[in-house]
Amino acid sequence: MKLGFVSDSLGGLGFDALLDNAARLGVSGVEVNTGGWSTAPHFDLETMKASADARRSFMKSFESRGLEIIALNANGNPLHPTQPEQGECLKDTIRIAGEMGIKTVCAMSGLPAGRAGDLMPNWVVSSWPPETQEILRYQWEEKLLPFWTEIAALARESGVERIALELHGNQCVYNVPSLLKLRAAIGPVIGANLDPSHLFWMGADPLVAAEALGEAVYHVHAKDTMLNAPIQATTSLLENGSLMNIPARSWSYITLGFGHGEEWWRQFCYRLKTAGYDGWLSVEHEDVLLNSLEGLEKSIALLKGVMPVAASDYKPQAI
Repeated sequence: MKLGFVSDSLGGLGFDALLDNAARLGVSGVEVNTGGWSTAPHFDLETMKASADARRSFMKSFESRGLEIIALNANGNPLHPTQPEQGECLKDTIRIAGEMGIKTVCAMSGLPAGRAGDLMPNWVVSSWPPETQEILRYQWEEKLLPFWTEIAALARESGVERIALELHGNQCVYNVPSLLKLRAAIGPVIGANLDPSHLFWMGADPLVAAEALGEAVYHVHAKDTMLNAPIQATTSLLENGSLMNIPARSWSYITLGFGHGEEWWRQFCYRLKTAGYDGWLSVEHEDVLLNSLEGLEKSIALLKGVMPVAASDYKPQAI
């Protein structure tokens, strides 16, 4: 496995400072945010679209420090009913990735409205009352599948081999069954960006999910979640309070090791290996209480201690 982090983890730093810190921390690469819900402080999408020189200069900045570009990440809602620019960001990101020889693009599946004419996305998380099923039918058959059929064709034309969809709340693809459903319909260009932090707050088990996904795991975000049991006991894990008010929330994103200890992350790496994944672990720091650089340093130090790096060489002795 190889270790890196998401560029927005150090979104307050300039581009050169970002890469200098990556080199100092001893990671192998950086996953670059390109737009969507991110302001993309390190990546000017319009400039990258227009200028081959800008793309070459961008890549050279990584190469000169011995770093790789792990993936480009367009983490928005590409099926938002009133924000078509979200979908265009994903399409542009795929085209640029192709121009730069980057084979993996991270994204969200998207969440449309519940019916034609609605103005806001609608996330269905229960099977009752009955109209929920009509919402799901509309979202999948009339929006999600046509969109991803188009995106898969664009990826093939551009030379992008893997689109890693984050299993994320408020998206049509948010768990193992929904990812596998879309993958079965669209094809193997679709895979999972397995981020355990979201599965934690949705009540799933990332260790089991890793094995259930198997070869469909295309990317991994290393992000932790603290489950606040006293609050959860009365509010459940369906949480819509401020992300900044940690004491009042039933769950919060947190620095690696502060929500789940080193032993859990050791098991997670091993389960990934068992499932056949030997790719990137990309730290995504979103802890509002810890300094971003300090949190990133602690997360990287934890993963360096638990992630397998060298190829297996064990063979039973001939007896």
